[in-house]
Amino acid sequence: MAAPRYDSQQIKRPLLSADSDTIAAIATPPGRGGIGVVRVSGQHAPDIAAAIIRNPLPDRQAVLCDFRDGSGESIDQGIAVLFMPPRSYTGEPVLELQAHGSPVVLDLLLARIIALGARLARPGEFTERAFINGKIDLTQAEAVADLISSTNQTQARLAQRTLAGALAEPVDALRTSLIRQRTLIEAGLDFSDEDIELSELAALGPEISRALADVEQLLERSHQGERVRDGMTLVIAGPPNAGKSSLLNRLSGQDSAIVTATPGTTRDLVHADIHLEGMPLHLIDTAGLRESQDAIEQEGMRRAREQIASCDLILWVYDATEGEPGGLDEFVHPAGDPPLTLVRNKIDLLGEDPGLAEPCEPSRPWPQLALSAQTGAGLDLLKQHLKQLAGYQGPMEGAFIARRRHLTALEETRGYLIEARSNLAAGQPPEIIAEDLRQAQHALGEITGEFTSEDLLGEIFASFCIGK
Repeated sequence: MAAPRYDSQQIKRPLLSADSDTIAAIATPPGRGGIGVVRVSGQHAPDIAAAIIRNPLPDRQAVLCDFRDGSGESIDQGIAVLFMPPRSYTGEPVLELQAHGSPVVLDLLLARIIALGARLARPGEFTERAFINGKIDLTQAEAVADLISSTNQTQARLAQRTLAGALAEPVDALRTSLIRQRTLIEAGLDFSDEDIELSELAALGPEISRALADVEQLLERSHQGERVRDGMTLVIAGPPNAGKSSLLNRLSGQDSAIVTATPGTTRDLVHADIHLEGMPLHLIDTAGLRESQDAIEQEGMRRAREQIASCDLILWVYDATEGEPGGLDEFVHPAGDPPLTLVRNKIDLLGEDPGLAEPCEPSRPWPQLALSAQTGAGLDLLKQHLKQLAGYQGPMEGAFIARRRHLTALEETRGYLIEARSNLAAGQPPEIIAEDLRQAQHALGEITGEFTSEDLLGEIFASFCIGK
């Protein structure tokens, strides 16, 4: 009889700290396969290995052996590997049992390990321990989750770069620069009566400016990385029968939405996901916006308005054979938030060539792109336009996966550095400038986890899969 699977949701996450518990989990996805891996981490991992295998395991050597239950019966035969610190993933003794990928076998192995004194690991707890024990920083821990959840080659490559330190290294270099600047100021404050002139603070101006330039460059690369990770939400809106669903199908490369000549065919939201050279784009086709007494159509338009208000980009599609578009003011904000592009569709019926025109009237500050969703003419132009609006130029040298919290911390750092430079130029007391630099250093430390709340850490690691 198979042992019951354990529900990790029943385990309450404590405050993050390096505890003495030995943890265990199935590290391979649910289902059947050629192999399945059970992972153990903690000080009792070597003892658990010896009890299951009936022999001590050497360090970092794969051993073919029988995995035995409490009565000595063989559960399975497989490979056992013991990793002793400091050369282990978590910084603790780590045991990996590679068995056949049967859910029954893996459950029996996990039950035997727990009977020997381990407890079930929480989601992300192995990587959490690697972070707590100083094996990786927080950006690298997040990169592990991003690598596992990557859906295309670009995401996987950039996550691997982040795991290798592509974000942490420039952040650490910036922090070192700020510490050096703070040291100069604080030394002047501590020994101002011992021939250290505070007038030397003027030399900090170029240093702060260089740090600002580095932050701006890092922000640009982080925006790129965030686009690769999270993508953008694009709403296709406009009047009925303008070709919105045809455009969705053309962009997605499949018949995601029903297309007919009857106006108002689309009543609900239709979703499709695509990638533009590695950048995820979440497409939403909406109901045609017009006056209607139909209750179902009215609900579809209500949902369309909700998506328009919360998306990243809007494509307002209209029929080129019916003249200029109308009714935009009722549905979109003229200030361009979110950005909107007019799509002049069905140009094949007029014999026109595709093209992009920049806005020329203050009352209509939107670019206009002429295309044909039916023939695909102008589709490549639209894709390039979307990448430009998103600020995405394709994978760059040194690019990495980034998250919104990284951008927020970098923006805060930039703000403190601007304040420090301004205060320095205005001749403010050195204590003020030192505090600005301290705040900037603290904001950078939040990126790598040097200064991070336990609530945030708990939220990050709870998003991991069990066994990682």
